[in-house]
Amino acid sequence: MTDSRIPTVRLGEDGPQVGVQGLGCMGMSFGYGPADAEASRATLERALELGVTLYDTADMYGSGDNERFLAPFFKAHRDEVVLATKFALSIPPDDPTKRIIRNDPPYIRQAVEASLKRLEVDVIDLYYMHRRDVNVPIEETVGTMAELVREGKVKHLGLSEVTADELRAAQAVHPIAAVQSEWSLFSRDIEPKVVPAARELGVALVPYSPLGRGFLTGGFVRADQDLTEGDTRRMMPRFTGDNAAANAALLEPVRAVAKARGASLGQIALAWVQQRAAVHGLPVVPIPGTRRPGRVEENVAATRITLSEEELALLEPIAGQVAGGRYADMSFASAGRE
Repeated sequence: MTDSRIPTVRLGEDGPQVGVQGLGCMGMSFGYGPADAEASRATLERALELGVTLYDTADMYGSGDNERFLAPFFKAHRDEVVLATKFALSIPPDDPTKRIIRNDPPYIRQAVEASLKRLEVDVIDLYYMHRRDVNVPIEETVGTMAELVREGKVKHLGLSEVTADELRAAQAVHPIAAVQSEWSLFSRDIEPKVVPAARELGVALVPYSPLGRGFLTGGFVRADQDLTEGDTRRMMPRFTGDNAAANAALLEPVRAVAKARGASLGQIALAWVQQRAAVHGLPVVPIPGTRRPGRVEENVAATRITLSEEELALLEPIAGQVAGGRYADMSFASAGRE
């Protein structure tokens, strides 16, 4: 494949300029079973060579392990990359099925200092509120985040899994560069309200899991049978039991388009997400996660695929037929509160 770098786009009206595809780094330390550290480091370097400049992590991924793992890469390429991390979400050590969400100012200050230390940097380029604690006014949360900007600890602010109204309330306090939410051929619940609000406010969309957590690549069918113990996808309703079998059948249109183009399923799924920028008129920077250099090459190549109207029409019905929710508890996601 060619090594030409991918185009760039700005996150928000005054946010950082980044490649039109980023890299989700969670799986290098957490969530998707054992990872090869050497292969992951090679993946980071290869992504940068191809023009991927937005690297996404969070303090909860491996209880800080992912931030620590990425620190040497960020140190070596500090002026070339945009470092995005998050606060607000943690997992109780005694129950990995549960989630704790905190948005209160003292916790935010504690979290940012811990992330700065683990990442070995003086400033975080893009700092996200990972999930919304409905018991804390979002104006209070974003107000504290804005203080971090004024103090030089954070450059730009982001929000993850917020509703349209929450985004508008946050934007009234401080400019928001990006909203991160799940968006893929299987997950389109942000399109009716969140996407129009982001367009209206000049906020970019950063889709996570644009490959449906690997399901859209055909890499697995039943998570409870095909994936290793400890893989978080084994707890997600759409990847187990009858739901998984029904959803696997929905990949047939993706296979048809991929076969006709000589592309992979993942490339078609990613091309669809990348094309949302033109469809909805706002910056869209998906962050597919991978731990292999060859896969990042494949993913980046999807930025050069433009699907035809006929192909888009063939893919259009898929999301409406998906069985099972994105999470067992959707209260943590924007769609659970819209």
